[in-house]
Amino acid sequence: MVKETKNTGSAAEVAGISRPVPPSDGDTRDAAIEKRIVLTIAVLAGFITPFDGSAVNIALPTIGAEFHMTAIALSWVATAYLLSSAVFLVPFGKIADIYGRKKIFLYGIVIFSFASLLMTMVPSTELLIIIRVFQGLGSAMIFGTGVAIVTSVFPPGERGKALGIYITAVYLGLSLGPFLGGLMTQYLGWRSIFFVNVPIGITTVVIVLWKLKGEWTGFRGEKFDLAGSVLYGAAVIAVMYGFSYLPDFKGAALIAAGILGVLGFALYELKIPSPVLDIRLLTKNRIFALSNLAALINYSATFAVTFLLSLDLQYTKGFTPEHAGFILIAQPVVQAMVSPVAGRLSDRIEPRIVASAGMALTAIGLFLLIFLTETTPLWHMVLTLLILGAGFGLFSSPNTNAIMSSVDKRFYGVASGMNGTMRLLGQMLSMGIAMMIFAVVIGPVEITPEYYSRFVLSLHYAFILFTVFCTLGIFASLARGKTSSAAVTGIPEAGKKQGFEK
Repeated sequence: MVKETKNTGSAAEVAGISRPVPPSDGDTRDAAIEKRIVLTIAVLAGFITPFDGSAVNIALPTIGAEFHMTAIALSWVATAYLLSSAVFLVPFGKIADIYGRKKIFLYGIVIFSFASLLMTMVPSTELLIIIRVFQGLGSAMIFGTGVAIVTSVFPPGERGKALGIYITAVYLGLSLGPFLGGLMTQYLGWRSIFFVNVPIGITTVVIVLWKLKGEWTGFRGEKFDLAGSVLYGAAVIAVMYGFSYLPDFKGAALIAAGILGVLGFALYELKIPSPVLDIRLLTKNRIFALSNLAALINYSATFAVTFLLSLDLQYTKGFTPEHAGFILIAQPVVQAMVSPVAGRLSDRIEPRIVASAGMALTAIGLFLLIFLTETTPLWHMVLTLLILGAGFGLFSSPNTNAIMSSVDKRFYGVASGMNGTMRLLGQMLSMGIAMMIFAVVIGPVEITPEYYSRFVLSLHYAFILFTVFCTLGIFASLARGKTSSAAVTGIPEAGKKQGFEK
């Protein structure tokens, strides 16, 4: 196996490293500046892409009214973005490992920003959906490289803190999107949601071109696996699209086809010399596999919570959308405060311990939500949101740190893309579960006062399932194995044994 090295010269060239990473003890002034620049651009890009994806959801009724969209067409405004992002994340992570992570990151920012500009002028439904596909493509290029670049620049002893700051930006964008998107739609129009991406994107491009001199590769000169990427994309589309049709038979059939596609993809990848996703990362690297599984479970158990509580606040509690948004903002605020601290902790304590504690705290918060009723006092919900925010903040950055520190530097792009894919799949699964429960318990009716009791019952079922998911996730998180050596050497013990040494 060809190992990457931090030394310059021919050995680095053979390993596919275009720029050495300096050791943390002897950081030069240039290296320190580079770290600040990388973190700045990662934070900017990490905020706008999830913000765009979540803010648009709140503007869908307004967009639909302007273009006279059917319900199916309107759903594609959100779905096209998610599907495109999920399909391209892992392939572009590998492309970045081959051709350069900064290069793909820069192209992603340009595509995302230009597509956002086009969205401010889009004249028709068809063009709007097509442009959303390109936005998703740009988002995948950004997320497939952002974490990889941060991991490439920051050594193990500093990596958790940096990832904590980056992930804070990501989840602030994801959580604040509906609230700020609602305000912008109401006072500035829905196109303002997309316009705000343009100056941020331009600023990021200028900083990258002007200040960021490095380039990072892991598989320079390797052939890209196009066939595997197509098979992977088809399987992901089938699974994610199937969730939107649950509980219908069509949804179950699509998910089953997608799972078969994933199995076929895995068998194919094992047979070729240059796979888009080295399956050994999942079969022989327990830390990588279980950390990604923990991420999938965590997102599956938590993503729909804000959506469900928003409905509860507005329907059964009588709050306006604006007031409901102010209440729900409690979770991302706590999350933003806890995530950097959790990142620093994961540099000193085993990431699995910190992440598992976060998942346990999240499970407690979900358990408390099971007891929501039409007369539950507001303080109960706010307390629960604070617990969920703290739990999610404790989980995310240490778990990402564990994922990225468990693989050889050559795989940083693929690992980053895989982590992002787990996030998107978890989000779709979470919403799919919520929609399936609504369909079974409430049925195809409008939520009016006469159906509030059924609505609350559906919340109980959803939060029971989410609590069970999160509890199972604790065991997956703890079972990943020790990673304590990563903070000192950057070589997880499990990674040494499994042939993925750094």
